[in-house]
Amino acid sequence: MPDTPADQDSEPTPAHGISRRGLLGLAGAGVVGAGVGAAVDRFALPHDSLATSGASASYPFYGEHQAGITTAAQDRLHFASYDVADISRADLIGLLKDWTAAAARMTQGREVGPDGAVGGALDAPPDDTGEALDLPASGLTITFGFGPTLFRTADGRDRFGLAAKRPEALIDLPHFAGDALQDEFVGGDLCIQACSDDPQVAVHAIRNLSRIAFGRASIRWSQLGFGRTSSTSRSQVTPRNLFGFKDGTANVKSEDATVVDEHVWVPSGDSAPWMTGGSYLVARKIRMTIETWDRASLREQERIFGRDKGEGAPLSGGSEFTEPNFSAQKHGEPAIDPHSHVRLAHPTNNGGAVILRRGYNFVEGNDDLGRLNAGLFFLAFQRDPRTQFVRIQDALSRNDAMNEYTRHIGSAIFAVPPGVERGSYVGATLFT
Repeated sequence: MPDTPADQDSEPTPAHGISRRGLLGLAGAGVVGAGVGAAVDRFALPHDSLATSGASASYPFYGEHQAGITTAAQDRLHFASYDVADISRADLIGLLKDWTAAAARMTQGREVGPDGAVGGALDAPPDDTGEALDLPASGLTITFGFGPTLFRTADGRDRFGLAAKRPEALIDLPHFAGDALQDEFVGGDLCIQACSDDPQVAVHAIRNLSRIAFGRASIRWSQLGFGRTSSTSRSQVTPRNLFGFKDGTANVKSEDATVVDEHVWVPSGDSAPWMTGGSYLVARKIRMTIETWDRASLREQERIFGRDKGEGAPLSGGSEFTEPNFSAQKHGEPAIDPHSHVRLAHPTNNGGAVILRRGYNFVEGNDDLGRLNAGLFFLAFQRDPRTQFVRIQDALSRNDAMNEYTRHIGSAIFAVPPGVERGSYVGATLFT
């Protein structure tokens, strides 16, 4: 079932509170990562995002699956990848318990700790940083994931006794043709995806979870995103990416329960037992060469996508949601170019593989040559990345005409454990 907004008061206080160490972490001055100060005005929300969930909407934190996957995609993102410090297994579990308690409160529009931003002692740092005071939940979802290096480090260490529990599907992503990965945007032991219809609420979530982690985990890299680039519900219109084209027309929709069960959630017996009900997340930072694209003709742009720019219809004819006809001809040539993005990404050309996308646009000023530093922060959830993302991306990386205008500079993969039961904590199935 797709996630639906829940009343703010429907979630009681978690059975466990933030640990003493977590509260001490709140007092730390942990740096949240580059780009936090660049959050755009929270009041400049597009009408579509407000209509989808509303500023006061909230989603349940507890449930069979983590929220933020099939949830109707919110308009804003703050994503963070973390490195875990040299701590014990018990300390790692303690961190996950503290994160769970804080996330359960924040997703319901509440402050991080019981004393909040202004209710504690004047001579002690407050429980909450306070920038979300007076703001509603704004559809906040917080989703947690575990990277390959949490199970075994690059130099072979099994820090937490988890190596034997690493799922086979949690692969080290291969190097794809054309990859130009930068180390500062690659990997991580843990990840947190915070999505909201208010950028300040999303940033507040990552900021406070990072403070709680002080001394136990620190941000490796982070990413702000705006303007979702795909729809995860039929209630949403198809958005446009920074190339001006509708993006994610054929994306998996939460209402299609059979498709979601087959392609997004890990079923029993399909992977490591602790991952049943979970999913796998691939994150890719893709730089777009905006200026070069802007000088391409409309005909060339449409040829590359395989769709028209206005309606979003396939070049074989019809409307946006018409199924592409790859055998159709125009003037003796294929109506849809064999190297177009829509053709190479289509399930019929990838053994039926599909993924659930939740990507976002990003703009990070200009580079040293004056070019817009912008692109797509690609996020995709799936049952098994080996037969889904890897298969699709391998075809795209080798032959996609769009590669002339994009460059993959960041990459990470995470196992997203199943949802959290009340009184438990995120990832508990891994440790029990």
